[in-house]
Amino acid sequence: MNNFSEVNLQKGCYDTPVIKERGQREVFCGLTSIIWLHRKIQDAFFLVVGSRTCAHLLQSAAGVMIFAEPRFGTAILEEKDLAGLADAHDELDREVEKLLSRRPDINQLFLVGSCPSEVIKLDLSRAAERLTKVYAPKVRVLNFTGSGIETTFTQGEDTCIASMVPVLERSKKRQLIIVGALPDVVEDQFLKILNDIGISNISTLPSKNKSESPTIGENTSFILAQPFLNETYEELIKAGAKCIHAPFPFGEEGTTKWLLEITKEFNINERRMFEVTSSARARARASIKKVSEKLKDKKVFFFPDSQLEIPLARFLVNECGMKALEIGSPYINKKILGPDLNLIPNGPVISEGQDVDLQIERCLSMSPDITVCGLGLANPFESKGLTTKWAIELIFSPIHGYEQAADLASLFSRPVRRKEILNL
Repeated sequence: MNNFSEVNLQKGCYDTPVIKERGQREVFCGLTSIIWLHRKIQDAFFLVVGSRTCAHLLQSAAGVMIFAEPRFGTAILEEKDLAGLADAHDELDREVEKLLSRRPDINQLFLVGSCPSEVIKLDLSRAAERLTKVYAPKVRVLNFTGSGIETTFTQGEDTCIASMVPVLERSKKRQLIIVGALPDVVEDQFLKILNDIGISNISTLPSKNKSESPTIGENTSFILAQPFLNETYEELIKAGAKCIHAPFPFGEEGTTKWLLEITKEFNINERRMFEVTSSARARARASIKKVSEKLKDKKVFFFPDSQLEIPLARFLVNECGMKALEIGSPYINKKILGPDLNLIPNGPVISEGQDVDLQIERCLSMSPDITVCGLGLANPFESKGLTTKWAIELIFSPIHGYEQAADLASLFSRPVRRKEILNL
């Protein structure tokens, strides 16, 4: 039994009243997640059913990262499709046939919904079922939405992984699944530590390819590595798996507590975990202390963007000595974020959703030393003299675990140092 109990729910910011805002948002859509998902799931292709604007977004977001033929593309919805003058399903079938004949390396095909496909009510789930019958077992066809109407940019990963859960094979074996798309270097570090602790039956979701997909059943325990996987969490629970509740593995504190809860779940002596991680914990603490000197007593304000905000605030406050003024997040699921909220000392404003004008007013009135926000807000804030950190950079950077703890702290300390130098 883990220690996420009713007693613990009374600590920290868990019971802090949440400001719920439902106004204009300043965030990327869920299509953005394809940029890191296509690198993680190596036998997959992501076919966005959308407009030329969707295609331009993906091309711009990928930028110079793409040197070979990418494993994503856009099936363009033309005016005749939007007007109902053509059968979009027939056209989609033809595009898929051309794609799969040209790319025999594809074993998983994701049909990705966009704003246009959502508006015209194009049923991509039905399309995925139809195409699976045609191309199975070689190709598994799934669908998820990346529409900006429905999702912020990290929720694309959530809806993608959630779409995979119902098709996982059933199993009664005792096992652990680490859930969330992690950089390979971070994933390898976690797997090594957990193996050294004594946990061997470990899978990851998403896996690198279809053949390595995990099984699932009543003896499966899973732990989230990313805090934005709300729909995936519900699908895994529905499939009979048990969630291990823990703070997210950012910094020494979060990583240690994350590993500790896994250790407890698998009835391994805690001493073993502390022995295995002793040197890594010491390195992380020392490196964080050195890198975060410029962050001590600095004030941070989080705009809602990535859904990483609450665990990051816990790290910056508890391990870097910062003061959180407001922690805004697109969605706050306390079943998932409760352990991190428990660890944040009372004080900051907690907000869910966004009314951007109201939040800008609060931010300017509080005069933070660093503001974590999206690209659309960063330049205007910089012009007003505020120091900013792009939220999207935190998704593309390896920031989980002991070895990356100093890198995480430096992502926040560098803008502060830069401003100090420029003001000399």
